[in-house]
Amino acid sequence: MLHDAFAVANPPNPWDADYLLILSSGACVNHSMASLVPTRVRWILVVCITFMAAIFFVDRVNVSIAGHSIAKAYDLTDVQLGWIFSAFYLGYGLFQIPSGWLADKLGPRRMLAFGALWWAAFTTLTAGFPAGIAHGFLIILSVRFCMGLGESVVFPSSNRWVANWIPTTERGLANGLIFAGVGAGSAFAPPILRYSMVHLGWRTSFWVCGALGVIAAAAWYLMARNHPDHHSWLNDAERKWIHQGIPQKDPLEAPKLSWGTILSSKDVWVLTISYFCFCYTPTIFFTWFFKYLTQVRGLNLQAASYLTMLPFLAMSLGSAVGGWIADRVCRLYGRGWGRCGVAGIGMIGAGIFIAAALHTSTAASASIILAAGAGSLYISQSAYWALSADFGKGSSGLLSGFMNMAGQGGGAVAAITTPLIAAHFGWTISFLTAAGLCVVGAALWLVVNPNLSLTATEG
Repeated sequence: MLHDAFAVANPPNPWDADYLLILSSGACVNHSMASLVPTRVRWILVVCITFMAAIFFVDRVNVSIAGHSIAKAYDLTDVQLGWIFSAFYLGYGLFQIPSGWLADKLGPRRMLAFGALWWAAFTTLTAGFPAGIAHGFLIILSVRFCMGLGESVVFPSSNRWVANWIPTTERGLANGLIFAGVGAGSAFAPPILRYSMVHLGWRTSFWVCGALGVIAAAAWYLMARNHPDHHSWLNDAERKWIHQGIPQKDPLEAPKLSWGTILSSKDVWVLTISYFCFCYTPTIFFTWFFKYLTQVRGLNLQAASYLTMLPFLAMSLGSAVGGWIADRVCRLYGRGWGRCGVAGIGMIGAGIFIAAALHTSTAASASIILAAGAGSLYISQSAYWALSADFGKGSSGLLSGFMNMAGQGGGAVAAITTPLIAAHFGWTISFLTAAGLCVVGAALWLVVNPNLSLTATEG
C-alpha cells in the first residue's frame, strides 16, 4: 500500500531511459504498476495538430505554386499577385488577437475545428471563379483575405492547448513538432501540386485541400478536449505528470492578463518585434521562391518543384530538432540558454547561410544553402511559442495571438516588398534584406527575460 501510494505521488517519467529499458526487456509488470505508467495522449494530440499545421501550410504553398496559372486566368501582374499573397497575411495577421481571445474563451477544441472548416470553404472558393471574370483581382484578393481570417485561429489555439496540456519542460519539443508540420506540408506540396496542375488543372489542387480541411476539422473535434481532466483516454499517471509540470495555476481557472499588463511588458514587446523579423524570411520561401527558381534561375516546372522542397524539409527538421535541443539545454543550463540562446544562435546561422547562398552560381547549390538557412531559422521557432505560453498562462491564446499578429505583419511586408526590391535593386538585395532581419531578430533575444512572470488581474 505504501509503495502504491508513493508511486501515484511520483509517477515514472515515460521518457526515462532505464524505465523504457525495463519495458522493452519483457519484464513482468503487474496490473497495479501498469496503471502507474503515464499514457501519452498529449503526444497523440500534438501529432494531430502537426497534421493540421501541415494541411494549413499546403494551402499557403498552393497559391504560390499555382501563382502563374492564377495570374494567367485573371490577367494579373506580379505586383497584383503580391497583393493577393499579402491579403492572406493581412487577414491572418489582423485576426490573431481576436482568434487568441476566442481560444481562451471558447477553448482550442472548438476554435481549431471551426478554423479548419472556414479555411476549407475559402480554399475551395479560390478555384471557384471562371477565368476572365470581371474584377478578378478584387475577388481573389477578398477570398484570400477571408481565408486568412479562418487560418488565424490555428496557432493561437494550438498554443492555448499547449498551455493547458504540456508541461513547461516539454513545450520546446511540442511546439517544435507542431511547427515541423509547417515544413513537412510545405515540402511535399510542390511536387504533388505540380502533378495535379499538369494532369488535372490548377483548380483541382484547391478542391483537394478543401476536402482535407474538412477531414482535419472532424478528426480534431472527435479526438481533442480542451483540458486533460476532460479526456477519458488519459490515465491518472499522465494527468499527474501534466499537472506537476505546469507550476502556475490551472490555465482554465487562471485569471486573465489585462492589456495594460501585456503592453507594458518590455519582454513581450521585444519577443514580438523579434518574431516580426523571424516571419519575414520564411514568407519569401512560401510566396516567391518557386517563381525565383523558374524565372530568375531558369529552371523548368519539375526541377523547381523539387528544389522548392528543400527549404521546407529543412524547416521541418530544424523545428523538431530545435525544440528537442531547447528543452534539453533548458534542463542542463537553464532557460536563458535553452530558450534565448538556442533561438539567437539559430537566427544568426540563418542570416549567415542566406547571405552565403547569394555567392553561388548554380540553382541547386543556392537552394541547398538557402535551405540550410531556413532550417537554422526554424531552430528558433519553438522558443517564441514556448515563452508566449509561459508568459501568457491563462491568456496564452491572446498573448501568442498578439505576437503572431506582428509576425504575420512581417510576412505581409515580405510578400509585397520582395518583388519590389527585386525589381529595383535585384534579387540579391531582396535576400540580403531577409538576412539582415534575421540578425536583428537574433540580437533582440539578448534582452528577453525567459523567466518573466506576468501578474494577472483577478476578475
